Amino acid sequence: MSALPSAPDPSLRQLLRQLWAHLSRRRRVQLGVLLLVMLASSAAEVLSLAAVLPFLAVLANPTGLWNQPLVQLWAPRLGIASAEALLLPITVAFAAVALAAGAIRLLNLWLNGRLAAAIGSDLSCEAYRRTLYQPYAVHLARNSSELIAAISTDVLRTISQVLNPMLLLLSSGLIAISLVAALLAIDWLIAVAAGLVVLLVYLAAMLASRQPLQQLGQRYVSLNRQLIQVLQEGLGGIRDVLLNGSQTFYANTYRQADQPFRRVMADSSFLSTYPRLVLEPVGMALIAVIAFWLVSQQGVDKALPLMGALALGAQRLLPVVQKVYEGWAQTRNAKASLANVLLLISQPLPAEAVQERAEPIALQQGLRFEGVHFAYGPDLPQVLRGIDLQIRRGERIGIIGSTGSGKSTTLDLLMGLLQPTAGRIVVDGHDDLHDPQQPELLMAWRSTIAHVPQSIYLADSSIAENIAFGLPPEQIDLARVREAAQQAQIASFIESSAQGYDSFVGERGIRLSGGQRQRIGIARALYKRAQVLVLDEATAALDNATEQAVMEAVEVLSRDLTIVMIAHRLSTVERCDRVIKLDQGTIECQGSPLYVLARC
Repeated sequence: MSALPSAPDPSLRQLLRQLWAHLSRRRRVQLGVLLLVMLASSAAEVLSLAAVLPFLAVLANPTGLWNQPLVQLWAPRLGIASAEALLLPITVAFAAVALAAGAIRLLNLWLNGRLAAAIGSDLSCEAYRRTLYQPYAVHLARNSSELIAAISTDVLRTISQVLNPMLLLLSSGLIAISLVAALLAIDWLIAVAAGLVVLLVYLAAMLASRQPLQQLGQRYVSLNRQLIQVLQEGLGGIRDVLLNGSQTFYANTYRQADQPFRRVMADSSFLSTYPRLVLEPVGMALIAVIAFWLVSQQGVDKALPLMGALALGAQRLLPVVQKVYEGWAQTRNAKASLANVLLLISQPLPAEAVQERAEPIALQQGLRFEGVHFAYGPDLPQVLRGIDLQIRRGERIGIIGSTGSGKSTTLDLLMGLLQPTAGRIVVDGHDDLHDPQQPELLMAWRSTIAHVPQSIYLADSSIAENIAFGLPPEQIDLARVREAAQQAQIASFIESSAQGYDSFVGERGIRLSGGQRQRIGIARALYKRAQVLVLDEATAALDNATEQAVMEAVEVLSRDLTIVMIAHRLSTVERCDRVIKLDQGTIECQGSPLYVLARC
């Protein structure tokens, strides 16, 4: 399944307009400041080019320069008495202008990079934030490898191949216009002839590369997602890979995606740079022809300053024009990545994203399902059909049934992660859990619940951080962590280790046994001090002895805590107050454990 919603293929101009609409006021102001620096850089380039003419003239023919009316007017006022005395001030002025132009170029480049990085960070953080807030049903329909690729690689490409190139394109475009204007002022005929050659080469390159660049960009996105998926599958299932000897299969699968991926990168790089390699020999030949024509028409003394200024202008202009083309090419190539990022940051935000975290509900009566139906899609069969169920505060409820009977879906509905397609879920006898007029109710209900799944996710951090999951270290209440660990009957194990609650558990808790991981999961739930504890086949992967120990830890918990558990083993639910058996999306029967085991 796709990680992102489908959308029509927009033009690059439309995508850039959308990007502008998502920029904060602060970033737009910063772009305005950067534009001023770009204009200053363009002016500095013109001044540095203009300073070349008198510098070369004073080197080649100081007397000719001295006889110019403007020099005759200003030289005495500046204390310059002869043609030979012009060399020092003009050299100093030329060097000062060149250094100032270089400093402004460096400032422009630094600001470009910093602003692109800041906007990229805004996009990345907003894409991740909005993704985290999406409903659980949306996450069920997504492929995690595609989503990881979109948030990481596509955002990175948007920075490196859209934001940076677009800023450089704008900066280089302004400098190119300024340089062309200066060259036209020096000799319009030569400037027009050379400009036409450059323009024709780059226009031909743009027309030839337009479609291939877009296709390569789309293929880059597709192959990158394949690579991430292969990495996730191979490394995530490393135990089975080692047992089955599947290393060759996964290595070959990775190679089949990686080789074309690297070729796509190489082809994209070639299409972004090749016009310069075409223009360089053409430019050299053109300079030789212009030099020959100038010398034959004006002589060496008059032609040398003009030729030097034109050569320096061309030397400055060609890299700038190449940057303009590369900016266009890279942006075109990264169009698909930009579209994905814009889709992520355009995801709708629920009310909880802009509200403060709701206080947990003080549960008084319990929860009731009233005629609940559910299907995972409009064209998919119903998983639950007409469920009527009441769960009272403080009850221990066991849910059993064959695979596909709707047990886990029932828990997801109970936890408020899914919304019924028909019917309703009522809290304390009067409040509809999904009432659109009370969005804070759903948030408060979720705060009331702690969940222990079959496979506990443990971060590669300390035991204390895993029990107080989702909190920064400075906000962890260690006394509360110890209390939760004692209730989950894992405290003695933790405190017997050398580092105690600071012990690292390894990636996914690899340094712990299955039973220890589950007890830390229970301790995590208890740290939350929730009123409802949901155990989703939390002991299914454990052996009988370990399961018995974990269930004993659950048994001693306060009777004020409502517990709902799914189990495959009948022994797991034998201590429950009530057992509910599901069959094909309906309640087949319910009652005491002995009644259900005897009658159902």
